[in-house]
Amino acid sequence: MLPQKKYYRQRAHSNPIADHCIEYPRCPDEMNWNDLYICDNLEDESKESNKKIVVEFADIGCGYGGLLVTLAPKFPETFMLGIEIRVKVSDYVMDRIKALRTQNPGTYGNIACIRSNAMKYLPNYFNKGQLKKMFFLYPDPHFKKAKHKWRIINSSLLAEYAYVLCEGGLVYTVTDVEDLHEWMVKHFTEHPLFEKVRGKEMEGDPVIDVLLDCSEEGKKVSRNNGQKFLAAFKRVADPFAV
Repeated sequence: MLPQKKYYRQRAHSNPIADHCIEYPRCPDEMNWNDLYICDNLEDESKESNKKIVVEFADIGCGYGGLLVTLAPKFPETFMLGIEIRVKVSDYVMDRIKALRTQNPGTYGNIACIRSNAMKYLPNYFNKGQLKKMFFLYPDPHFKKAKHKWRIINSSLLAEYAYVLCEGGLVYTVTDVEDLHEWMVKHFTEHPLFEKVRGKEMEGDPVIDVLLDCSEEGKKVSRNNGQKFLAAFKRVADPFAV
């Protein structure tokens, strides 16, 4: 039986600047991914060494896990991680994944969720150029100008996202707040390591069709007949690299 969201509800957003009691690895090599994923196809020796598990998709602020659950069967060979700062919400996603694995043996072993603060600890989990896709779906808009520095997309954090993304890797953003959409597009396009993916370039991308409505927030916006703004950005080569 799947967990019920009513038992996991809490505030819609959490202050990313506040001190949270979060455990995190000192470096990516210290992260034991075997505790999070099911790899039935790996040999016992490989399981123990932890060398075969390489997370390639990261859903930042994954909410109740809608994107992870949607993408899991579409990319069965890809390990995906959801990062959520809210305690009860991350607990729900973890319990949801466990229940789905029980109900569907042999599936959903490629997705997992951790409670962490991506604005502070992202490089502690991922090596340079490790990720192929990152997702920022309906992030906190932090409407007040004084809190714009708390937005998950800002000039300093883009350098970290560029670090963990491989060349050619993609970042996807979705929001129902036009001002935030324009903010994110502006910051990505002004950064030398990202370029905006134009309309025709998105054709054939298997994740595009599910991004708008896979999350709880996306479904809520649809029920309220709200607008949605989607953008994608490609990690390009460093023009200053030697």
